[in-house]
Amino acid sequence: MVICFLIHTVCPVNALSAGESRILYSRSFGPETGDGRDFTSEQKRLMQKEKLQIVSRQVRSAVALSREASGNPCAEAVLGEEAMALGEAECGVFSLGNVELFPDRSVVLWLGVQSLAFTLVCRPHENLLLAEGTLRSIARHCLEELRLLGPGSEVLLKSDRVDAMLHRLLPHGQLLFLNHRFAFSLDKEIASYVSK
Repeated sequence: MVICFLIHTVCPVNALSAGESRILYSRSFGPETGDGRDFTSEQKRLMQKEKLQIVSRQVRSAVALSREASGNPCAEAVLGEEAMALGEAECGVFSLGNVELFPDRSVVLWLGVQSLAFTLVCRPHENLLLAEGTLRSIARHCLEELRLLGPGSEVLLKSDRVDAMLHRLLPHGQLLFLNHRFAFSLDKEIASYVSK
């Protein structure tokens, strides 16, 4: 099962400094986990926000290290070249062993596309190849259909469309095994919804 999905920045953009990462979109799956303590809804929301910030900072560091090792700096976004940007994207995986962040040990898969990162936090027993394929499919739809690399792109205003994509590609946080025919029909369905 996927625990959460994030879209966040990995390069300095606009008002952010080089060490900051801004979460543009987040979605958690599964029931709320209680640890026996009584927290208000505001406290729970703030704790969840801090957990996601920790994950986004670790992904930002991993993307920066990957780019530094390969000699590929953060490139500027160019509209119309989303497929090429996705093909050149860095990807990676690391383990979150901290029980404070999530109830059990978790695995983080990330895909760094120019100034954005797409991140899945999964249970450790998940099929990582299937999770990577799903993450690439979600990123492809976000980049091509929603034009998230464009200047002034407002992910916050397009969150309903990202929700609809996740509902079809990652229903209730479950990874789907897709054959080509079903994947093609899903692509058509998502494209028709997003174009509205």
